[in-house]
Parts: sequence; structure tokens; C-alpha cells
Amino acid sequence: MWQSRSKEDLIIEVWEKLDCESVGAAEIAAIEEVLLDRFGKSAVDSPMILARLLADEGAELRHSEIMQLYVERNSNLPYEAEFRNILDISDFKSVLTSIRSLENLRRKYESDGDKEGLRLVLEKGRSGRRSALAIAEDDRKTDGEQLKNAEIAEWLTLWLQSPETFEIWVKLRQSAPGFQKKFATD
Repeated sequence: MWQSRSKEDLIIEVWEKLDCESVGAAEIAAIEEVLLDRFGKSAVDSPMILARLLADEGAELRHSEIMQLYVERNSNLPYEAEFRNILDISDFKSVLTSIRSLENLRRKYESDGDKEGLRLVLEKGRSGRRSALAIAEDDRKTDGEQLKNAEIAEWLTLWLQSPETFEIWVKLRQSAPGFQKKFATD
């Protein structure tokens, strides 16, 4: 039915076939459906990208509808709420709470067989570790901040490598005389 061979040409062909004065959510959805059928899920761009291409071809856009479609789709990310503000590496108490929250999610995703959730949990832990290491290596930070962040990076490293033993290890670590002496104020 469709003559176009490229994705961009198909988008324009579908729009022309719709024969509409302006483009909004319904038209974008119709174009997405054709793209999905013809090229697969990976070929379907965001509504904003499709709208921009059509605007470049002279389409009049119903911006509010397109923006609403974009917002609806991006606010429906399945893991967004669970990961919002989950990681705080500002001090030992906060990072411990964060690691425990990540561990609870890790266990949940593991028991559910949710590989994507597990991947996101581990990526969040790695991201926190990278942030802590960056602060630990930043010469503009005080020695105390660098030391604290090196310790936080170590905590995250241990949790990432051996989450089952983390709670026991961190209790022993915090009660160790060397830790007490080094971080008496935190």
C-alpha cells in the first residue's frame, strides 16, 4: 500500500494521505502505527521528532496536543517513581539509607525475574560510586570530603560486589576504631 522506502518519506506519505490541515495527537498516532507496521518499534521516533519533520515539510502543528502526547508517554516510564531521589551520597547516614533502598529493589526485581529492573538498580549503584569517586579525586574538595567520598565509594563497591554481606560488613566497618577515629564528626 505504501510506496516510500525510507522512514522519512513514509512519514510524509502518511501525512499527505491523511489529508489534514493541521497535525496533532491523532495524526502523530496514525503515522506511528504505520511506522511500527513497516519498520518495527525501533523506527518509531518521539512525537516531537515526527512533528518537527512534518513542520519542516509545511504542516501546521497543534502544539498543545503533541506536547500532551509527549508528556503522557514520558511520564509513564515504569521505573521512574521507584528510582526518583533514591540515591543520596551526601553523608554516611544518607548513603546507608540509599543502599538499603537499592537492595530492597534489587531483591524485589530478582524475585520477580525483572532483568531490566535489576540492571537499573545496579546502574544506579555504579552511578553513585562514580560520583563519590569523582568527589574523592577532586582537588578542590577538602581532605575530609575526599576521604568521606572515598569511603562512600568503597561502601557502594562492596554492595555492588556482594549485596548479601553488605549489612554485616557495614556494621563492622562503622564500629571499627579506624573508622571511628577517621570519621568521628560524621
